[in-house]
Amino acid sequence: MIAMTTFAGERVAVLGMARSGLAAAAALRAGGAEVACWDDGARGRAAAERAGLALVDLNTAELAPFSALVLSPGVPLTHPEPLPVIVVRARAANLPIIGDTELFFRELATVPEASRPKVVAITGTNGKSTTTALTAHLLRHAGKRVAMGGNIGEAVLGLAPFAEVDVYVLELSSYQIDLTPTLTPDVGILLNLTPDHLDRHGSMEHYAAVKERLVAGAKVAVVGVDDPWSRAIAMRRLAKGRKTFGIHVVKDVTRARNAVTRQDIDSFLEKEGSLVTADSNAEIRTSIGRPVSIMNLATLHGAHNAQNAAAALCACLELGLTAMGVEFFLTKFPGLAHRMEMIGWLWPTRIVNDSKATNADSTAKALASFDDNIAWILGGQAKAGGINALAQFFPRVRCAYLIGEASGMFAETLKVHNVNFVQCGTLSSAVTAAALDVQRSNIEIKSILLSPACASFDQFKDFEDRGDQFRRLVQALPGFVPYGTEVGG
Repeated sequence: MIAMTTFAGERVAVLGMARSGLAAAAALRAGGAEVACWDDGARGRAAAERAGLALVDLNTAELAPFSALVLSPGVPLTHPEPLPVIVVRARAANLPIIGDTELFFRELATVPEASRPKVVAITGTNGKSTTTALTAHLLRHAGKRVAMGGNIGEAVLGLAPFAEVDVYVLELSSYQIDLTPTLTPDVGILLNLTPDHLDRHGSMEHYAAVKERLVAGAKVAVVGVDDPWSRAIAMRRLAKGRKTFGIHVVKDVTRARNAVTRQDIDSFLEKEGSLVTADSNAEIRTSIGRPVSIMNLATLHGAHNAQNAAAALCACLELGLTAMGVEFFLTKFPGLAHRMEMIGWLWPTRIVNDSKATNADSTAKALASFDDNIAWILGGQAKAGGINALAQFFPRVRCAYLIGEASGMFAETLKVHNVNFVQCGTLSSAVTAAALDVQRSNIEIKSILLSPACASFDQFKDFEDRGDQFRRLVQALPGFVPYGTEVGG
């Protein structure tokens, strides 16, 4: 735990007693603050009581004695209306509203620069968990003392104290960034931006502006430049003379190995010496270090993972790793569960768990990673737009296996595009049907892919529960071969 001494002797209010709120309250208390906690839910209040934290109903309490309100990322700050009572009252009282990540950066600023740990902060609509885990993996294998957390794993203030860490690798959501006005990482990574969480931000413009804060305060920035929102952010940073690496994922190998010609971004980035090109079948090329190959890495399959790997590479090179070391350590990366997770084979058909794909944009990246003859398992609670945006990938699908609430709607979309499908209802039935088709198909099915393009809550606790059940189901199939087992002659 990181003790928060910057509020020693002061009163601090903490709203929201989930993972980050409990850690923040404990860290403040350990640093000498008087902490008043509240959660509008009975479960959160019970968790605070078990932790020995003082409960005060912040919706009605006098706010003048408090120095700050520490807000859980799950509590709306700007949208949707009406906002929680405590947020409205805190603003009226000019009480600073901050989050646990802001506490982290305030405390970090008290450490002398010579002994201060480095911070890599990572955000983006998609890919941030993989990039965070990959960056931490590379740094650990290079001998660094690494603490990883934030929006993944441990809450940031629950991580090891500064004296025990060389590099903090933090995944940050837009909600966390919005509550961190002094966000100043050594390396800030913004992978990509597509519409998401607009119910909490009100507009794409506000969502992008919040995400931009992560790289705006960074000493060195790494920005994906393949979407217009991120590209504009990279341009603004470069125009100010700030060191920035622009990640451009090229899908043609020849172009990846030679000069990239997209004049709208590349000429400027190349002039600045900061263009990074990446291709899932070729190499990552940066302006520092030799090219690094990610060819044939099953745990980093697909162009979206080329972007993730390129971003992690840039961060690691900035923190003193060599390209040769990074390339070797990449081969040891186990991948993340439920994110294009290679589970094994019904030889020669690979089986991939991408349960984390809870929207069409995430599933697009999965479908783009495989050329053809995909047995695609999808469905659940549909997001706005359904799977219409995936039509360009339908020719790659040998058959779709539909589960959950969205089955009827998705069936209508697939009919329009003449895609074979089976109404399975449950994940168990879908796995069984796909496995039978693998065995009897006269056209080789190359991949069984769970990439639902849906939320999971109609049939599962969460996407992790869905992915875990999928793994258990395929592991029980006759002829299943686990990933990592040598097969063939």
